[in-house]
Amino acid sequence: MDDEELQKGNEITSSLVKAIKESRIFIIVLSADYASSSFCLDELLQIIDCVKQKDRLVLPVFYNVDPCDVRYQINSFARPMAKHEERFKNDNVKVQKWRMALKRVADLSGYHLKQGDGQYEHKFIEEIVEDISRKIEREPLPVADHPVGLDSDMSNVISLLDIESKDSVHIVGIHGIGGIGKTTLAVAIYNSIADHFQNFCFLEDVKGISKSHGLGYLQELLLSELLGKDQIKSRGVRDATTKIHRALGQKKVLLVLDNVDSENQLEAIVGKLDWFCPGSRIIITTRDKQLLISNGVEKTYEVEGLNHADALELLIWKAFKTSKVDSSYTDVLNRVVAYACGLPLVLQVIGPALRGKSVQEWNSAINQYERIPHNEIHEKLKISYDALQEEEKSVFLDIACCFKGYELAEVEDILRAHHGSCMKYHIGVLVEKSLVKISRYGKVTLHDLIEKLGKEIVRRESPKPEKRSRLWYYEDIVRILKHNQISFKLFFIFWSERTFHTQVTRYYFVTAVE
Repeated sequence: MDDEELQKGNEITSSLVKAIKESRIFIIVLSADYASSSFCLDELLQIIDCVKQKDRLVLPVFYNVDPCDVRYQINSFARPMAKHEERFKNDNVKVQKWRMALKRVADLSGYHLKQGDGQYEHKFIEEIVEDISRKIEREPLPVADHPVGLDSDMSNVISLLDIESKDSVHIVGIHGIGGIGKTTLAVAIYNSIADHFQNFCFLEDVKGISKSHGLGYLQELLLSELLGKDQIKSRGVRDATTKIHRALGQKKVLLVLDNVDSENQLEAIVGKLDWFCPGSRIIITTRDKQLLISNGVEKTYEVEGLNHADALELLIWKAFKTSKVDSSYTDVLNRVVAYACGLPLVLQVIGPALRGKSVQEWNSAINQYERIPHNEIHEKLKISYDALQEEEKSVFLDIACCFKGYELAEVEDILRAHHGSCMKYHIGVLVEKSLVKISRYGKVTLHDLIEKLGKEIVRRESPKPEKRSRLWYYEDIVRILKHNQISFKLFFIFWSERTFHTQVTRYYFVTAVE
């Protein structure tokens, strides 16, 4: 509140600047005489600057003025702005900044009170107070105990959401491999922009909730949030769908659906875009890019891994709960970061597991993880694999065990002999599920830990290499062929021959008779 103690003199004070920077919501009352005050205009500049940096909420109140008067500085705003231009003719940049600030605030959704249209001021004020109170009472969702590397991703997704656009509904899909940080990103964005909406709801782990309790329970959760009631009961999925349709059309909402994995979930909750009030925004997180495409989500964002510096910071915090670490740990910390390949899940699991351990114990543990992945990491990454069809699983294991880094055309040609003519489709599914990527150079690649996932799945088929479906270690291949221990029928063997100048890699189909 810029009371008299904060505004002595004609220039904006440092105490007022501090108050603006520490504020969460700004209510700007734009009256007919507002533009005559250079103090108010300077204050407005500070507010707009703060909003740009921190994405805070601005609610303009158009008090007996039309938003167009503010936007184009006409009628009651024309004369004072002309006077400012005369007064500051040697500093025209300042006046232009004021004009741009007025235009920007006039473009925002706010409250409009006009004399003679039957509105009572006390009712008008009550509406504002109720709206603001609800926003203030909203508790931010916990993001992470030590979030890192979010700023750039948040900025990119918020740009796709185009919050200031009021005439349409936008959906943004966030996708990526398991453990990459999709939910963390969605929560951070939700906390940042929820105040811009009349209603907001974050449905966490849609897949898990619908599997455990059914779609009806999920719909009731959404209705409870939208209608502000503790518990909403419906007479089934269709009844709840009708109620959701009605609730979504009444107010501008922010809806976040986390970990969606089926079209049924989207149909039950989101329905059609015309259910939503203009200005509403929907964020969907999923491992399956095709789910977004098939439901007409045109704006998508793929979450990439952490860079080395952010990954190291997260690991140190998780393992030591401080930013200062004994230098003797430097090499092993870098080794863990390299092993994680930017995947936050790995750092969040390994860090606490090795807290309080010596450097020797850290190195020993990483030796173990490189040989046999940590079970918690393995199981979380394996969720995407488990969702595949049998033929797709087989293609994934072939690629993970034998063909990482090969040309796409070559992989398709090799695997077509084993899996038939559906190779383009199968590899396409793996790409959509974020298990495989096609590089800009047309090579088939995958995250190092996804490669390890595939090899670990094959390793767990049997403690004996000769009983496994795929082989890639030179020693195993030589020993098995030498002792004629092959007990499988048509599988790939990966063979390397090292000469003085080059290393030649060959692959063979091996047909064995038991």
